[in-house]
Amino acid sequence: MYRQKQDLTVVLDNGAISMLLLRMEKNSKILSIIDHTFPQFEPALKSFLADQATIMKVPAGDVILRTGQYIKSTMMILEGRVKLYRQGDDGGEFFMYYLEPGDACALTMICATRQQASEVMGKAIEDTTLLAIPIGLMDSMMAVYKTWYYFVLETYRSRYEELLVVIDHIAFKGMDERLFFYLQNQYKNYQDRELKITHSQIATDLNSSREVISRLLKKMEQRGDIALHRNFIEWKK
Repeated sequence: MYRQKQDLTVVLDNGAISMLLLRMEKNSKILSIIDHTFPQFEPALKSFLADQATIMKVPAGDVILRTGQYIKSTMMILEGRVKLYRQGDDGGEFFMYYLEPGDACALTMICATRQQASEVMGKAIEDTTLLAIPIGLMDSMMAVYKTWYYFVLETYRSRYEELLVVIDHIAFKGMDERLFFYLQNQYKNYQDRELKITHSQIATDLNSSREVISRLLKKMEQRGDIALHRNFIEWKK
């Protein structure tokens, strides 16, 4: 009887050790990704996120944030690209900005902290990997980790400036200038002269019609700014 109990204890101990090793391996992988994407974070913060945050895989085209949704986690982008936009009652979209690797969603930070519902939509444009941080950790992270405090402030500042640019373009620039700026940003973000984006997608992002965008793209091609191909737009500037 004693031998049986002793063997059972060994099995349980081995099981616990295996679970611990799996968790350590998982945390090590998460830590490696965080270290690569957010090198500015202090080591203690990286370890904390590896232990407390959750990695989420989101296929391209999936909506990850909806208007009216209450937010339980703050989103940070590890891989891929997320489009933030407002959706009107008629289903139309008003493009705000993109979130790239190394970015965090300022709106989810604000809504999560204040326990308010989201007023924007978020869609994965590419297969995307997110780091989700439970809202219950936000206050303590701001107080304990200085690099997180400065990261949040910088996130608010950069998103505010991006929104000012959007407002300025709508208020003071014509659609031809907005289109040029939009395509220029696409090139800068991807560092690829082959912009794999359709006329319809551009029209949706700029809150215009496909016909208007196609006509303006043709004029840009005549000026030598771009070349129009069947499946992509070539940026030539």
